[in-house]
Amino acid sequence: MSRREIRRMLMQSRRPPTHHKPWAVSLMMVLVLAAGIGIGVGSGYAILAARSERQASNAWEQAEMQVDRPARRAEMLTLPDPEPEAEPAPEPFEPLTPLPERRPDGLAGDSPPMAGAEIRVPPLPPTQMAALPTAAPLPAPSPDKSGKPAWVRYAVPPPAIAGKPMIAVVIDDLGVDRRRSEKVVTLPGPLTLAWMTYADNLGAITKQAHSRGHELMVHMPMQPMSESYDPGPDVLEVGLKTDELRRRIRWGLSRFDGFVGVNNHMGSRFTADKVGMSVVMEEIKARGLLFLDSVTTQKSVVPELARQYDVPFAARHVFLDNDMAVSAVREQLAKTESYARKHGAAIAIGHPHDGTIEALSGWLPTLAAKGFVLVPVTTIVRQGR
Repeated sequence: MSRREIRRMLMQSRRPPTHHKPWAVSLMMVLVLAAGIGIGVGSGYAILAARSERQASNAWEQAEMQVDRPARRAEMLTLPDPEPEAEPAPEPFEPLTPLPERRPDGLAGDSPPMAGAEIRVPPLPPTQMAALPTAAPLPAPSPDKSGKPAWVRYAVPPPAIAGKPMIAVVIDDLGVDRRRSEKVVTLPGPLTLAWMTYADNLGAITKQAHSRGHELMVHMPMQPMSESYDPGPDVLEVGLKTDELRRRIRWGLSRFDGFVGVNNHMGSRFTADKVGMSVVMEEIKARGLLFLDSVTTQKSVVPELARQYDVPFAARHVFLDNDMAVSAVREQLAKTESYARKHGAAIAIGHPHDGTIEALSGWLPTLAAKGFVLVPVTTIVRQGR
């Protein structure tokens, strides 16, 4: 073999493998460009999703701020508790009527069975439970002759469902603005009414609400993400010592009687905290209550912990009045109808705003004709929706 031939072979071996395949270089460049675009789009989507999450939480918590005047809350933090108005000694709180016995599928009477019976998930194994916060033993719940948990004992019996899509309307932040709270109580029910822990003299008005066919809940103040929002006195905060957290929870649960459970007032930060929410779940489990997650953050740990602690729970589907205009509330009620038709049930949460009350006054009487059934939250919890 000549030197010229050897040199030619060496030169050929040094040529890049794509010398005879120019399309490979183009393909590689396209792939690199596509990967870069994908990373950029993914990062941008994550940033926008996080921003949308913060905006949704802020909008809802800001709407809650419109109900309770900040000056009023500040006064309650510094002034002694007011003397209660003279009221006759309350009689033991009893449900409107005993709940009908339930069939194995979780429904009453002749209602046809529906999919999604209540799911019971066993608690965490002891090895995992050990990592959750501990404190002094919980007091035993008050004995009940019926043997039923409070969320069943105080539940408002639902109307006949007959396979129709169900809608539960929750109005929270009640009790501080007495005039508007009384207006809400006069709305046709059954509604689910959640009362602020720090409102005064809740005994009489909650009994009145229950006598009109509405279900009762405790609206528990919880820490929001924004430090500029004031959720009220005795708020549940991330990082509180367990004993103090329990004291605040127990105080809130002592304000009136006859309620089926708890839902969060604000709480976009606290409901994402596993340590603090574990204490909440322990306390409401001990009392046989349910938890309704207002979903002020997509990072809420409520579904996970409710299953771990075997606590009945549900979650909000639609917010009614981030925009308090009557027309805006009506649009949200239409969204509630659409969600219920698609999924079989919907939970909508609103506040005692004038626009919300006006929109509900016109909308609630139309539900039956549209093929919906208005139910208390406990009915949807029973169905595991």
